[in-house]
Amino acid sequence: MRLKNKFSVAFIMLMIVGLVLAGCGGSNDDKNKSGGNEASGDDVTLDIFQFKVEFKDQFEDLAKKYEASHDGVKINITTVGGGEDYGASLRSKFASGEEPAIYNIGGPQDVEDWTGKLADLTDTKAASAALEGTLDGVTEDGKALGLPFNQEGYGFLYNKEVFEKAGINPDDITSLDALEKAVKTLDSKKDELGLQAVFALPGKETWVTGLHLSNTFLSPEFNENVADAYKADTVDFKYGDAFKTILDLQNKYSVQPTVSLDYSQQVEELFSLGKVAIIQQGNWVYGSIADIDEEFASNNVGMIPIPVKGFKEDALPVGVPMYWAVNSNKDEKVVKAAKEFLDWMYTSDEGKDAVINDFKFIPAYEGYDASKLTDPLAKTVYEYAEQGKTIGWVFMGYPTGWGQESLGVNIQKYLSDNMTWDELIKETKADWEADRK
Repeated sequence: MRLKNKFSVAFIMLMIVGLVLAGCGGSNDDKNKSGGNEASGDDVTLDIFQFKVEFKDQFEDLAKKYEASHDGVKINITTVGGGEDYGASLRSKFASGEEPAIYNIGGPQDVEDWTGKLADLTDTKAASAALEGTLDGVTEDGKALGLPFNQEGYGFLYNKEVFEKAGINPDDITSLDALEKAVKTLDSKKDELGLQAVFALPGKETWVTGLHLSNTFLSPEFNENVADAYKADTVDFKYGDAFKTILDLQNKYSVQPTVSLDYSQQVEELFSLGKVAIIQQGNWVYGSIADIDEEFASNNVGMIPIPVKGFKEDALPVGVPMYWAVNSNKDEKVVKAAKEFLDWMYTSDEGKDAVINDFKFIPAYEGYDASKLTDPLAKTVYEYAEQGKTIGWVFMGYPTGWGQESLGVNIQKYLSDNMTWDELIKETKADWEADRK
């Protein structure tokens, strides 16, 4: 009897295990049918390597929401940006063998540099919804090899309260002459205004000078077209004198020494705390300023153009800052899951709400209500774009590394009096030509 009972107990236990396994199998089927992980019945991990520090926390929060509503998908986000060289970090990441599933690229030069590692995203919902022209920099042979982050614009951010106290109307600053006059007025009253200086020029950040500032003055010679810059064998600096004038103006009236001044000091320690009146930055800094003083960010920060004498003196550079790319070297199910995540972020109701309200992005896609933009800097950029008062972004067409490693580094030497402006122009021209050969 004891032996018989043992067999009965064993049989019952096997039946229970079988039912439990069957239940688990049914549960997985339900998950797959629900669209939780449409890429595969197996779990998928998406490693994302991205550059935009300003929306790091908000992006991670959105990824958690996606994981919660999409069973089987795990998202790991690494953010490298601000004062760090994202391009160099990305190359190191790939060289280490730890290739991300989703990463960032710039314009046509990056498309060439990352050939063979870019999945075709033409079939995504996001690509279909992208605004006209926003895919131009990453389209090759009719294939969209990236998806735009957003639209951004930059110029001179100013402290409204300080301008008002100094008797300066920002609406009147529509030319170089008007800007110079305003700067001299602010400098003459800086003690009573509580300013350390008029500007905070972050000369340590070669992307601020070698990419953004240079773009403003190189864009007109390339017809404001990134493809023209990418195809150009030479650079002439046709507006080099205007470039020098603005750089010198910022440097002369800036907190010193500018070559050691970084992004964090410029935005957070000096501008957000009212120690300087003007900084060269874009709408992306809104979140950083709001983290320090939300009322100041919402009510007291404005944006005016960087005037290009002889070209456009009342226009903002506006463009796509970066693109999302999907690693074609990854397994097919990972590529599919990556596309689904990017589609959800830009085309689902939950994703679109985050893009506008959490990321504070100016959308580069159809289906958004721009009137819901709450960030005053984003609104300013949108208004300038709507009026056609823009300067094109061409720095994504520079030779790889040229903007930061050649021009940006030489600007640092110039600011330190270790290089003349003529030497800077001559050397960076030669570097461009050498890189294009």
